[in-house]
Amino acid sequence: MAEQRYKLTVGPEGYLAPAAAIMGVVSPDAGYALSGGDIVPEDEALSLIAEKLAKAQNPAVCPGPLLLWHWSDSVPQKAAAVRAMAEACKAKLLPMPDYRAKSPRINPDIEINPNHPSLTIEHNNIDVCLFVGMHLHFANMALRLIRGATNCYTIALSDTAAIDEAILSVRDVDVGKIESVTERIKKIKN
Repeated sequence: MAEQRYKLTVGPEGYLAPAAAIMGVVSPDAGYALSGGDIVPEDEALSLIAEKLAKAQNPAVCPGPLLLWHWSDSVPQKAAAVRAMAEACKAKLLPMPDYRAKSPRINPDIEINPNHPSLTIEHNNIDVCLFVGMHLHFANMALRLIRGATNCYTIALSDTAAIDEAILSVRDVDVGKIESVTERIKKIKN
């Protein structure tokens, strides 16, 4: 009997969603991306990102600390490209300077800019959320929480490796790739 591959899907997957890496999802080589745990060509993934953001009912873009703080000369240009992408698909911008899970549970009506990603997504009724500028070691946990607790389609743009806990993830993201997604969104919207 052939073994069936694990497929990352929109949740909620349960209280403790299984770790994608343990289920056999591996990070792709340069020029490729992850879609639902499967390795796909990067260009296909960029088109899918644009389609998901352009057709979302309530999209959000969540810039993390690697995009919020001016720690490198390339950050301002990348941040401007991310803002233009968010504007093209009319996405909310929800900065997440700290996206580690908070305990005990927070009340998003009281706390300003709650940083618990799954609660923020649930509270704002976000159906597609793009994360960019996140540290890989925290991104995996945050995205796993989202997959387990919400019905949000997650996208992760990473400077280095693809993030296996996102439903769709592209690696080695630079300004050019972000601008490419923006142009594709505009074509879909028009």
